[in-house]
Amino acid sequence: MLNKANEVQGEPITILDSDTPVQSAPPRALGKVRLSVQDHARLGDLFQAGALKCVFPRPRTASRLDAVLVNTAGGVTGGDRFTTTAHIKSGARLAVTTQAAERFYRAMPGETAQITTRLIVDEGAELAWLPQESICFDGCSIRRRLDLTIAPTGQALVVEPLVFGRLAFGETVVNGSISDRIFVRRNERPLYMDAWRLEGDLTAHLDRTAIGAGARAMASLIYIAPDASAQLSKIRDMLPEKAGISALGDDILAMRLLAASGYEMRGTLLPVLDLLTHQTLPLCWRL
Repeated sequence: MLNKANEVQGEPITILDSDTPVQSAPPRALGKVRLSVQDHARLGDLFQAGALKCVFPRPRTASRLDAVLVNTAGGVTGGDRFTTTAHIKSGARLAVTTQAAERFYRAMPGETAQITTRLIVDEGAELAWLPQESICFDGCSIRRRLDLTIAPTGQALVVEPLVFGRLAFGETVVNGSISDRIFVRRNERPLYMDAWRLEGDLTAHLDRTAIGAGARAMASLIYIAPDASAQLSKIRDMLPEKAGISALGDDILAMRLLAASGYEMRGTLLPVLDLLTHQTLPLCWRL
């Protein structure tokens, strides 16, 4: 409610009661990171802006550069825009992870966050894309896209873990919208595509036998390397009933894991990642 209007140096000012609601547009977080790696483990280019930063801790192996993405906004909500681009040049090695689990917060009606990742792996280069799990809060609205372009002799490990709800806080019902897509190209031709979307009561969808059979966490994994077929039986022996892995070719594996909680998902996922990274998983995953 308008309380009174005064004039200061001829200019009118409006004073509002302290309990008067002020309508304003919700804040937006924008973040971009663009980097390239060359000569095994040497940083080439680095650009970072807004709420997305990149730090480079001491790597587990001297022949690989480790990068940790940090979201200084503290999470992701409707209207936010985050973009990460990484170019691993010929002969270089890069592992990318996140400082901690990401949080997908409640969004305002009609607002959707967009998370875009573009990865380029040149001949003889190696990439490990290893973000920690993202937690979907009640009311979240997220659109994620990951595009990987890989050369015929390039190698890549890509994992995307998700947890639906803050289970430790008793959040057993999660509503929202999440759209996710992973697209891999090699020789300018599609090699792998995985796309799905859940809207409305996410927990009700996940309770359906054909979708999640009661799962509250999931992870998607793609492994492209010359030793892929040799790892197939080893990984199958590690997986529980609600997980599966297939060979899509001599050098590509695709895995989907469902679990009752993020803790259970990590218990299965960590040994698989240790195997595929040759025990050099970034230390963020151990904290």
